[in-house]
Amino acid sequence: MIKRFFLTILFFAGLWFALNLYLQHHGLAHRGNYDSLIINFKNDIPTQTLTADIQAIDEKLEKTVDFNSIFSIKNYVYTVKGDGEDLKRLRRSPLTKEVDYIEPNYIYQALEVPNDPEYSKQWNLRAIAMESAWDQSKGEGVTVAVIDTGVTRVPDLRQTQFVSGYNFVDDNRDTTDYNGHGTHVAGTIAQATNNEYGVAGIAPKAKIMPLKVLGDNGGGTVADIAEAIMYAADNGASVINMSLGGGGESKTLADAIDYAYSKGVVIIAAAGNEGQNAAAYPGRYPKVISVAATDATGNKAEYSNYGAGVDIAAPGGSTDGKDGKIIQETIDPDTREPVLMGMQGTSMAAPHVAGTAALIQSVQLQQAKVGLSSGAADRLTVAEVSEPEAVLKILKASARSVPNDSLNYYGAGHVNAGEAVKQAQQGQISFRDFMRWLRDNGYLNPIFWFDGGAVAFLPKLAMVLGSYLLVFLLRIYLPLQFTWPFNWGLIFGSSGLFFLQGLYIFDLPQWPFRAMGSALPELGNSLPGTGLLNPFFASALIPIGLLLLLLGSPSGKQWSLGVCFGVTVFLLTAAFLGTPLWLIGTGTTAIAFLVVNALICLGLGSLAAKGEH
Repeated sequence: MIKRFFLTILFFAGLWFALNLYLQHHGLAHRGNYDSLIINFKNDIPTQTLTADIQAIDEKLEKTVDFNSIFSIKNYVYTVKGDGEDLKRLRRSPLTKEVDYIEPNYIYQALEVPNDPEYSKQWNLRAIAMESAWDQSKGEGVTVAVIDTGVTRVPDLRQTQFVSGYNFVDDNRDTTDYNGHGTHVAGTIAQATNNEYGVAGIAPKAKIMPLKVLGDNGGGTVADIAEAIMYAADNGASVINMSLGGGGESKTLADAIDYAYSKGVVIIAAAGNEGQNAAAYPGRYPKVISVAATDATGNKAEYSNYGAGVDIAAPGGSTDGKDGKIIQETIDPDTREPVLMGMQGTSMAAPHVAGTAALIQSVQLQQAKVGLSSGAADRLTVAEVSEPEAVLKILKASARSVPNDSLNYYGAGHVNAGEAVKQAQQGQISFRDFMRWLRDNGYLNPIFWFDGGAVAFLPKLAMVLGSYLLVFLLRIYLPLQFTWPFNWGLIFGSSGLFFLQGLYIFDLPQWPFRAMGSALPELGNSLPGTGLLNPFFASALIPIGLLLLLLGSPSGKQWSLGVCFGVTVFLLTAAFLGTPLWLIGTGTTAIAFLVVNALICLGLGSLAAKGEH
């Protein structure tokens, strides 16, 4: 039995390796659009060799190799126009000995869903408890880098403080926004507030650093984005907002993120608008806080990505209702005139978290200044008093959690600026606040541990242990043996490998874990992520079918017997907990349905077991 157990573990390990290998070549990390390549030469390469290599590439591709911008010189980062065939030719050439890597210069897009203007209500700020947050912090002393289409100083941003930025698209200092996306994002973060004009921003006293990496059409390359990240880190930004993304994993971008993170910068990005079970890049990187979008009702916006990589959720807007979008003053891309415009997308959700992070850092900075001389206080920087891990911890601990979020629509939950500022004021999360958070989110309620968590641990444990207890009792009357197939039948009939349900592995789809982590009766509801048991699965139909199908096979019959008794306990436990059924609901009818089917499974298994004698 032990030998078979290890063989099964090896089987699943092999399946895991094969799936991971497949996704390394076909997953999101390699699904991106590009029309140029990045060549990162080794820093110790001799100048003569570098010159010869560049000339060789020029001749090989018949295209010009050049620095991406003036900021690329110190890192030896070059770009050249090229496609997939050019990439293969360079990677097969002797050049690889003298470079750190050659990769696609992926094009990312502003993550915005088409919109309609003239929305008049900022429901999004009330949804994150801004009123209580403003009482304590408005973002003083914090600089937020907006890596986007640039920012134009529309009337409602004229009282907002700006620091010098850079245009990485045209390699100059003109960061004017002709698209409107970046200005809208900047407005959510720091639009002037209490100025008797327009709308409000989350951290109106924070400074904005405009970094233009997306052109007028909303597209830009990862080389420009990476340089903007490093520029922000080197020039005093403590928060970076990237309301952009796409497919394609980039070493260039990952290195830039690691660099900024090492300098204490909180990096925030949109999760993406494809409605898929994975955050887009750069939100997909572990050191980036990836933000999913909610609508005005607090539910996941239909376009928002979810699942693996999502850390938290914030208002992103939708077309539902007349006031469903996120409004800010921005630039009309057609007339290039200021306009109050409603937009929707995870692009609109990310700046809610960036603004909240600025409020947290501002509180931490002001607290650190207490007791210092005026000169020492003026010299103190956010990087000296705040760390990205601490900000993320506060964001997650203060978020309003969402029960039964089995598909990770919301990450830690809905961002809550008011509560985040309160927790930041304490310097650390006290035991009292932690217990209050547990209470407010239902974790201290015993019912939560039966059916409220993403993976309901106690009922699953009760199901698998109950199935073994049932078989121990039945062995008095029936010739049952704990064979290997019988054991696996008990497990998959009663609980499945339930500990796998909550796994979110980088760049891997979630559905295989949900399938292996589900008992047979819940396959019909756990894969689509609903809390309603499907009565066609949560019944005696599957055990009956399996017995009829596998009667001729000794091991198959043993497995189906285990399934019968495992499903019996699953259905009885579900009846005891009052688990709702699709098309039936809850109450007496649902309980009767589950109990009757459990008894059918028990009787069916007992009859089949007697035939073994």
